[in-house]
Amino acid sequence: MKILTCAQQKEADAYTIAHESVSSINLMEKAAALMTDKIAARWDKTHRIVVLAGPGNNGGDALAIARMMHLKGYRVEVFLFNVSGRLAADCMTNVHRLQECGCAAYTEVSKTFDPPQLTADDVVVDGLFGSGLDRPLDKGFAAVVRYVNASPAQVVAVDIPSGMMGEDNSYNIRQNIVQADLTLTVGCPKLAFFFAENEELTGRWEVLDIGISREFTDNAETRYLITEEQEMKALVTPRRRFAHKGNFGHALLVAGSYGMGGAAVLAARACLRSGVGLLTVHTPVCNHLLLQTCVPEAMVEDDVHERFFAEPAETDSYQAIGIGCGLGQEDITAEAVIAQIKECEMPLVMDADALNTFSAYRNYLPLIPKGTVLTPHVGELERLIGRCSNSYERLSKAKELAAELQCYIVLKGAWTAVITPEGICHFNPTGNPGMATGGSGDVLTGIITALLAQGYSPEEACRLGTFVHGRAGDIAAQQKGEIALTAGDIAEALPQAWKTLTQDSKER
Repeated sequence: MKILTCAQQKEADAYTIAHESVSSINLMEKAAALMTDKIAARWDKTHRIVVLAGPGNNGGDALAIARMMHLKGYRVEVFLFNVSGRLAADCMTNVHRLQECGCAAYTEVSKTFDPPQLTADDVVVDGLFGSGLDRPLDKGFAAVVRYVNASPAQVVAVDIPSGMMGEDNSYNIRQNIVQADLTLTVGCPKLAFFFAENEELTGRWEVLDIGISREFTDNAETRYLITEEQEMKALVTPRRRFAHKGNFGHALLVAGSYGMGGAAVLAARACLRSGVGLLTVHTPVCNHLLLQTCVPEAMVEDDVHERFFAEPAETDSYQAIGIGCGLGQEDITAEAVIAQIKECEMPLVMDADALNTFSAYRNYLPLIPKGTVLTPHVGELERLIGRCSNSYERLSKAKELAAELQCYIVLKGAWTAVITPEGICHFNPTGNPGMATGGSGDVLTGIITALLAQGYSPEEACRLGTFVHGRAGDIAAQQKGEIALTAGDIAEALPQAWKTLTQDSKER
């Protein structure tokens, strides 16, 4: 699914009206009908519906919702803010329709707003401003927003919380943005919805299909997309009947240190559970017995050091390398990491302490081979790019780093972003908060390393690996709950996760 800019979504509406034989008022009616159904399904008629409508099309949507809720038998109170004395044409049409349907509790605010007393049983429909807003709210509208936010009422935002901008809110005034419990957006989600700091503003959000032109959407250029399951199913390469282990690559994991052998175990298990033909783990001597016992399918190659990674491994016989899980940050390890990566001529995944090494020795960043996959969480990324004030800035700087290094960045989070050297961002839809646990990233490193060893391109390995990692986390959460979830549970759920992506092709 493409994520369009707010400007593009406005163009999409206009294109649909011009080419799909549909009027703007009918598009508005369809959007309002879908939103009304969502509201009615969540709140019964014991709740009062308080509608705050602005003078534009967003206000028109809200007025149409008010009419439909009234006709369903809800107690509806409407406030239309018309301080300039000018209403959009479709908004004016919905004013007339609302009045014709017999909704008596209608107030048009031109100067002074006498706000209703809002209680916890009230539902506020926020239709003040839509995605066309290009500056922070101030004065009277800011006061209305703060009043709503201070109330105990539940809030439904029409398309986008009033005051929020669809992409970059770096220069916005946070307290002047509506804090919604539910956001019902049309066409496609806004980029701002994918940023952690905006979660308390959007609440839960849903995308509603109102029939925007598929032709426009298909041809629209965007650098932001949401990965879809059918895409991932199409990527999975089926196994031939006469295949053998040599067809699926030999991967090398450079992982573990004294007290961190578990990271090597988790990465190794995930790698083996993701289809690799052979796996060797290069690890300090202290982890030899642990790995041989916990992951008997993997071969173990001892480092020269008892406790730390100290000497680069020979790599001639491998098809992909994953490095960094649980390595630690000893000086001798940093030197070995730099030497290992400097000489690497095959697909490479860098995680955890491999990334921390290069944040400490930034002048060595150009040594990272082109096409390498970096898998940082937010903290690891900011050690490389510097502190960021918000997620939009962080994502922008991550794109700059990917372009500079010609690498792929898997920025881990609730919506993990796979960023290509060309600046394309693929947001991953699978996963859950239970995966925010130590070792989860080691599992992801193992998966991506296995896919690279099997011949998947870096972009394919990142997107498919991230998707199946999240799917395994979802399966594990269904079985054990989010609170009790461990990284080991994610690794153990990988077979079932892979099965969900391959069942259909086998049945065909």
